Amino acid sequence: MATGFLKNNLREYGMLISLVAIMAFFQFMTDGTLLQPLNLTNLVLQNSYIVIMALGMLLVIVAGHIDLSVGSVVGFVGALAAVLMVEYGWHFVPATMVCLLAGAAIGAAQGWFVAFFRIPSFIVTLAGMLIFKGLSLALLQGQSVGPFPQAFQLLSSGFIPDWLAGETLRTTSLIAGIAVALALLVAKLRERSNQMRHGIEAEPTPFFVAKNLVFVAIIVAFTWKLASYKGLPNVLIIMTLLMLFYDFVTTRTTVGRRIYALGGNEKAARLSGVKTQWLSFYTFVNMGVLAAVAGLVFAARLNTATPKAGTGFELDVIAACFIGGASASGGVGKVLGAVIGAFIMGVMNNGMSILGIGIDYQQVIKGLVLLAAVFVDVYNKRKS
Repeated sequence: MATGFLKNNLREYGMLISLVAIMAFFQFMTDGTLLQPLNLTNLVLQNSYIVIMALGMLLVIVAGHIDLSVGSVVGFVGALAAVLMVEYGWHFVPATMVCLLAGAAIGAAQGWFVAFFRIPSFIVTLAGMLIFKGLSLALLQGQSVGPFPQAFQLLSSGFIPDWLAGETLRTTSLIAGIAVALALLVAKLRERSNQMRHGIEAEPTPFFVAKNLVFVAIIVAFTWKLASYKGLPNVLIIMTLLMLFYDFVTTRTTVGRRIYALGGNEKAARLSGVKTQWLSFYTFVNMGVLAAVAGLVFAARLNTATPKAGTGFELDVIAACFIGGASASGGVGKVLGAVIGAFIMGVMNNGMSILGIGIDYQQVIKGLVLLAAVFVDVYNKRKS
């Protein structure tokens, strides 16, 4: 039983083992620099917008589509935010709401052409990439605009306050991290109990115990490291809430199951009564909103909006989903996998930068990792 379970879930366990192995490799090669509190904080801040967009891209890919415009949307939303806050003096709250609505409108426009006019998503979003890159240049008039208001910068550069005022550790952050680890453990125990009570095949006990103990240990150790510096970044809280929400949507809701059905077999899903066109449309609206969130986070981190902001982000986001186990043919993929894929890319970028590897070879290595991940997916499908 255990052997069969491991074989069926080899990709999921393999990703987690790969992330740990890559971190161990770069920790050794960088003489311990990778896991220093300052570098871990930078790792979170550098990859926050990629993780946020990967959650939306996962749903798009699972539904059988692709979105090449997300990088340009990030740049456009950052430019819009800069114009509203810096040039027109808007308060950051209404400006943020306008930016999120703009992201939703962009996603809706592209989703409408894909879902209802049956234009391939590759073509629609490629056009969107060019359009919003041009609009970013037009909004900024080819120049960088900044700085942003201090309150807005806290979105990406701020940390949760330490109400308990620890001397050497940010006690509030440490307690929050331990609470999250315990809450996830309790949730997994309840899920397993429900599966066994209803006669559903559950994960073998040794695998369940080992996997969850590793997760709890990683979360607590990670939190301890961050608490010894400045604590938990605000953007990490946003990422965690979004991850939990999308994990719930994809695993526990009817909408989530229908998205997987759509990507697995659109005709069968449509004949089953699923409104496949509207479902595809909503995945693009969702992607637009998350791209807008990522654009705001990225702009707040840079403290300026630049015409080249977001360039190449779509490649990292798509790569994170495929490395994380999403299938190029749709219908397959998990939120945790996309997050792990994003951090695999992030750790590789960070580790190679610390080692002084040039951007040219970094791109080559990332391309080979992506090709290997898709090759494994296709090979496993043919084998089965």
